[in-house]
Amino acid sequence: MTQAVQIREGDWEEFGEVAGDIRRRVFIDEQDVPPEEEWDGRDAECRHFLALDDTGKALGTARLLPDGHIGRVAVLQDARGLGIGLALMKAAIASAQRRGDTSVALAAQIQALPFYERLGFQAHGDTFLDAGIPHRNMTLFLDD
Repeated sequence: MTQAVQIREGDWEEFGEVAGDIRRRVFIDEQDVPPEEEWDGRDAECRHFLALDDTGKALGTARLLPDGHIGRVAVLQDARGLGIGLALMKAAIASAQRRGDTSVALAAQIQALPFYERLGFQAHGDTFLDAGIPHRNMTLFLDD
């Protein structure tokens, strides 16, 4: 089931309060990521994406770093399975393409590998722990 969702792109100054609340709820409260690991000081340099429902409620967020890494992809628990993560990823990939990136990369939680593989990402390297959660690095090469 998919829900009508609008993806907005902006900066941390514009989206930080709302995106930060989603990330706190998903990563810190739900997944027990230590706050000092979640708040890495890089948000100001990133492009941010917010998924909004038709009432304007924020349901998810993601960020794109200057080096082409996509991260902090978070969807509120009651909004999962509605295609919101996919919409956020497509928006971040499109943003990277517009600025001329030749690839995008991410560190995927192991349980999310199939989701990213469906988008064309390829896993590489060994499994590693990030905030105590097993991850693998993944890359998607972008077409011109």
